[in-house]
Amino acid sequence: MNADFTSEELAFQKEVRTFLESEFPLEFRTKIDANRRLSKEEIICWQKILYKKGWAAPTWPVEFGGTGWSQIQRHIFATEMGLIGAPEPVPFGMKMVAPIIMEYGTNEQQKRFLPDILESNAWWCQGYSEPNSGSDLASLKTTAVREGDEYIVNGAKTWNTYGQYADWIFCLVRTDNTVKKQEGISFLLIEMSSPGITLRPIVLLDGHPEVNEVFFDDVRVPANNLIGEENKGWTYAKLLLTHERSNISGVPRGKRRLGALKRIAADTDDGFGGSMLENSSFKKKVAEVEIELRALEYSELRTLAALSVGKAPGPESSILKIVGTELSQEIDELFVELAAYSCLPFVPEQFEDGFQGVPLGPGNSAYAALNYFNNRKASIYGGSNEIQRNIICKHVLGL
Repeated sequence: MNADFTSEELAFQKEVRTFLESEFPLEFRTKIDANRRLSKEEIICWQKILYKKGWAAPTWPVEFGGTGWSQIQRHIFATEMGLIGAPEPVPFGMKMVAPIIMEYGTNEQQKRFLPDILESNAWWCQGYSEPNSGSDLASLKTTAVREGDEYIVNGAKTWNTYGQYADWIFCLVRTDNTVKKQEGISFLLIEMSSPGITLRPIVLLDGHPEVNEVFFDDVRVPANNLIGEENKGWTYAKLLLTHERSNISGVPRGKRRLGALKRIAADTDDGFGGSMLENSSFKKKVAEVEIELRALEYSELRTLAALSVGKAPGPESSILKIVGTELSQEIDELFVELAAYSCLPFVPEQFEDGFQGVPLGPGNSAYAALNYFNNRKASIYGGSNEIQRNIICKHVLGL
């Protein structure tokens, strides 16, 4: 595909950039620049601004409230959002379950769920991984037994992101134990306020309960919350995961983080009379990451070209997932190298008699280490990178 933007696409880029500069709240940008999380209410506020503009769901078909943009326009929009630091919608509703509801849901399910997802009136979370079913997802044990017009759900899910904020969870559940494990799974939508659901937070190294364990104890779910056919959930799950893996390549965010790294490096003394950005060793590492990030961007554009002719994201999305997450971790490592001693949450010596240095407390430098450790999970979620390499060997390379 042609990598040069047309005059119309450049005009669109200018429109998006102008909108973001004027409408993305300054206080949100300030928080993001300081490595602070936006609250649920702040994310919803921003999503409703996009909804009012008609830009809430660039990837959705027009008939469901999408923008009708081309793949290049979507790419431009995502890039500009990433460069300014504006958060995309929490993906579990907008980019993961919504395409499944559009593809396999009934008309009633589409009318019931999609408008609230679009307007960010309802938040979703994902119920895939279990305590003993992670990369081998098909081995999941959570059961859903049909009883009249309801399913009775029992089991547990783990590594459930933002479940504490969610109104709904989309779950893979086992509805048949007598067949091949991939063939006995169904895709079920469950309201988080249902009696019998217990949520237990998992506090991460940065002190934030980003993920949770979710327990189901005789949870009654209306049978009309089943998506598609019973025991066909594995088919739907694979499609959903290709969307997830494409979405986490993270090129725009990587560009923004790399830009911030270079600005900080330019103001950091390397100890030899120059800045870290002028230090040949550090400069080489930054250049290598920048080249790889640009290559990843072009790979993503090739995937978008396939989508533009109506294809779903294929196994090639695994390449985006592997390279994107590993590049993100490489940028984390550069931030840690740049911050050096200041990565510590505090300096123990500051409490000793005679300390002459500057007392350090939690700040931007300390966040470098916290981000580094928190982001180690990136090469695991969405299917571990080892599993992605297996997918590439089998379905892309034909090995």
